[in-house]
Order: sequence, then structure tokens, then C-alpha cells
Amino acid sequence: MSLPTIANSLETSIVAISWAVIAYQISQISLSLVFGRVGDIYGRHTLFGLGLVVSSVAALLCGLSQNVTQLIIFRLFQGVGASMTQSQGRALAMESMPKESSGRAQGYMTTAFHSGVLIGPSVGGIIIDTIHWRAVFFFLIPIGACGILLTLFNRMKGNTAVRSIPPGPQPAIDYFGAILLVAATVALIASIDHRIMEAAGPVMRVVFVAGFILVFAGFLYREMTCASPILDLSLFRIRMFSLSSLSLLLVGIAQVMIGFVLPFYLQDVLRLTPSFIGLLFISAPIFTVTLSPFVGWAVDKVGPRLPATLGISFLACAAFLGSHLRTDSHWLSAVAVLALWGLATALFFTANHTAMITSVPTQHRGVATGAIYVMFGLGTTFGVSLGTLLLTAAFRYYSGDPTATPTPANAAVFVQAMNFSFFAGGIMALVAMLCSAMRGKGAVANH
Repeated sequence: MSLPTIANSLETSIVAISWAVIAYQISQISLSLVFGRVGDIYGRHTLFGLGLVVSSVAALLCGLSQNVTQLIIFRLFQGVGASMTQSQGRALAMESMPKESSGRAQGYMTTAFHSGVLIGPSVGGIIIDTIHWRAVFFFLIPIGACGILLTLFNRMKGNTAVRSIPPGPQPAIDYFGAILLVAATVALIASIDHRIMEAAGPVMRVVFVAGFILVFAGFLYREMTCASPILDLSLFRIRMFSLSSLSLLLVGIAQVMIGFVLPFYLQDVLRLTPSFIGLLFISAPIFTVTLSPFVGWAVDKVGPRLPATLGISFLACAAFLGSHLRTDSHWLSAVAVLALWGLATALFFTANHTAMITSVPTQHRGVATGAIYVMFGLGTTFGVSLGTLLLTAAFRYYSGDPTATPTPANAAVFVQAMNFSFFAGGIMALVAMLCSAMRGKGAVANH
């Protein structure tokens, strides 16, 4: 989606319109664990279908927005729908297949997700150029309707996942814990998101950080003392789950540190056209889309540790290769970085998601699925902030100007700073490799 086009249409600034992106991310990340728990208790299929309804209605409202305030509110609503569907989707896929095919189920899900990543931007660009930016949101409505019809069809056929809560006293939703969790997540995102931190003054930055510490401490106390917590902290005693979660967070950070500056390098240093750059960026999702089902098969045979760790090694190679890019490098060098990135995504995400969901008891699979999106979302946010910080610090160091802002106009210094950012991302990937290797071995466990 073209944010400048929407900003011009709604007669607002690009900074203001970026809050529509932030609003979606905040609601999606902060509610994924909550809705994961709701699905565990009341049934995944129902919540998944309801999430499709919410997403479709929100898409309609976004398309009808008359000003930026309305768009931000409706994008927040759209993020709620996304958190409802995403927190259930991978668990539903796993439970719809035999226990010995858990890896393949996640491989198919990874392929489906990255097929959207591959096709979506191109289709969105065509719609914006030929129709209107509002049509992008309207285009989502029939897609959501198809999902709703398929969900209803499954219910009519009896192909619905039963509730995973074992017999006995039925747990209730810890609403106070849910509120604390959402508040802590929002405070954390506000503390690390570079766009929010730039808009906030020094006092508000301290407030965000202090607020997160206090609310998160309250959430942990609540979860330790509540009979039916939103997040059962005992899950983190499961080494496969805890180290897989940490690996996902670190990989999310490393991926963004590697990838967020690459388009500037290609366009402003190598002087490639935007359309050609778009073609180059297809190389990563193509690897992911085609290889993920095969990775899922391998996970079912050998377990998640080896494929996930191998995937992170490809990410580290991509980072260290990127740290050697120069102002006169051939564009094929950047393609090699993207291809290694795509290989890493196919190997790591399929294996790691399988590990996170299958390592916990069945009645917590919704929470585990929600944790996937929380950890990756936070990793992405951390990655942008850390990458921007390191790029700026390196640019000022190499330029000798303590107040300089990174710009490709000074190509030599910009590439030096970019190389440093890539190298730091490679170190982050190596730490993630260590966590992945320590998660334990063996085939996927079934509960």
C-alpha cells in the first residue's frame, strides 16, 4: 500500500498516516496472546471465523474513512480481527492433520503466508494505480467473505476443532490479566518504536519505560497468583518453547536490521529503478514459498532443531555478505543476500513455529500460536529501532559529524554505516543460532 498516496488523498502528512500502521501493529501484537487463550477455552474455529468477520468489517470501514483519524481507529479495529485469526490459524492447521504431520502443516502455512507477501504488494500497487487506494481495502472484503464461507462449511461438515481444555472445572478468562498484558505490550511498543519515540518528548519516553516496568511486573504477579492465567508462566520451563520463543525474537531483530536499509542502498547508491528493485525483492519469498513444504516434511522426520538452526546460519551468512557490499558492488550481490534471507525464512520459521506449538500441552496451543506473533512483532519493532540507532551512530562516527543524519547522498559513508548495521545483524543471528541449538533435539512431541 502506498502511504504517500493515502496521505495526499486524506490531506495529511506521511507522519500522521504512519500512525495507521502503528495502530494496526499495536492491536495485533498486544491482543494475540489474549485471543490465543480465548480460543484455547472456547474453541478455535468460532474465534477464527469471528476474526474474519471483524477483519472484513474493518476493511470496509477503512475504505470509507474520510480523514486520517477515522483511518487510524479503523486500522486499530482491523488489527483486532487479525489477532483473532492469526492466534488460531496455525493451531487449527496443525490439529486438522495427523500428529505425525505437524511440520508439514506449518510448512503449508508458511507457504500460504509468504505467497501473500509475494503477490500482495504487486496487486496492491496495481489497484492503487488503476483504481484507488480505497479499493485495496474493499478488495479484502470478498477475500474475508470466502474465508467466512469456508469456515461455515467446515462447521456444517463437522470439521471443527474441539475445545482443547481437558475435562473438569472449566477455566475462565482472566480479564484483569488480559488488561495488564495489553497495557504492558502497548507500553513496550511505545518504548521501542522509533516513530513513537521520535514523536514523544523526553518526559513521555521516561513515562513509557516506567509504565512498562510497573505494568509488566503487575502482570507477572497476577499470572503467578491467578487460577486461570492468560499466560501460564510454567510454559517457559519447557526448554523447547522458551528457547524457540527467544530464537524467534532474535531472528526478527536480525532480519529487520539486515533488510530495512537495503532498498535505500539499491535505489540511492546503486541507482537501480524502483520497479527493478521490486523484482529483486521477489527472490526472498520465492525461496520461502517453494521450500517451506519440504522443510515441514524434514521437521517431521528429524525434529525442529536442525532445520531451524541451519536456517539461522543462512541468515547470518546473508548479514555478513551484506557487510561487504560496496558503493560499486554488482546488484547480484544484493540478490545473493536476499536469496540467503529467503532460505533462512523457509527453514527457520517452519521449524520454529512447529517447535513452539507442539512443545506445549494441547490446551495451550492457542497461546503458543499467539506468542509467535507477539515475539515476531516485537522483534520487528526492536529491529527497526536498533537498526536505526546503530546506522545513525555508525554514520556519525565515519562522517566525523556528531549531529549527522544517515543519508545515501554521502554514499561512501552511508555504505560504511550500512555494513556495520549488517555486521551487527549477523552477530544477532549467531546468538539466535546458539539459542536454537540449545533448544533440545528429537522429533516433534505430540500431546
